[in-house]
Amino acid sequence: MIIILTVACVSKFYAYFVKHSLIFSFWYGEDRPRWLGPISYEYPSYLTGELPGDYGFDIAGLGQDPVALQKYFNFEILHARWAMLASVGALIPEILDLLGAFHFVEPVWWRVGYSKLKGDTLDYLGIQGLHFAGSQGVVVIAICQALLMVGPEYARYCGIEALEPLGIYLPGDINYPGGALFDPLNLSNDPEAFEELKVKEIKNGRLAMVAWLGFYVQAALTGKGPVQNLIDHISDPFHNNLLGSLNFIKVVM
Repeated sequence: MIIILTVACVSKFYAYFVKHSLIFSFWYGEDRPRWLGPISYEYPSYLTGELPGDYGFDIAGLGQDPVALQKYFNFEILHARWAMLASVGALIPEILDLLGAFHFVEPVWWRVGYSKLKGDTLDYLGIQGLHFAGSQGVVVIAICQALLMVGPEYARYCGIEALEPLGIYLPGDINYPGGALFDPLNLSNDPEAFEELKVKEIKNGRLAMVAWLGFYVQAALTGKGPVQNLIDHISDPFHNNLLGSLNFIKVVM
């Protein structure tokens, strides 16, 4: 009971400080930066600058319903975080392999899943012997992913209050739950700095999502990883580019 009251009090104080931090923040409110900069434009009135990364961009009018707008933001921040994590997972193995610092049997991100589906045996983290034989690894990965995501997804869908029967009390909300479990560095202690970190997170997350679109297109056109594609482009930018890859496909076809 004491823990519940403590968390409730912390949440109220936190919400109070967040509200006042938004008023004085450069990234929120009516005077926040807009996606067209100084160009005059009639921005949607329902985008009030309360959400992180709100630049007034909604040409399709998807956020007119406040409930739908909050739902879209929840989905965006969720996919942004997955994209940032996945970018690290796609880039680091290829970089380490190209530098010779670490050898992977298959360092290119899209070939890993393809190899597993073919039944190849790959060593996890490049550690010899740390593997699941053949295509069985796909099943094991799927089971582990389901088990690891059941808790977070359940809490995201039902709200962090759904974790309280398990003895987990969090002061934030479904997008920023906070607490020692989700904020071990106490980055949310300064509400004003924390609101700015939210903006930085969503901006980098959007870049990561766009980057993944590039990863998919590069993999389909060249069959190489993003790092190797970058190296090839820098070595010969006039030939190793998107137009060059499209012309190569036309010749092959």
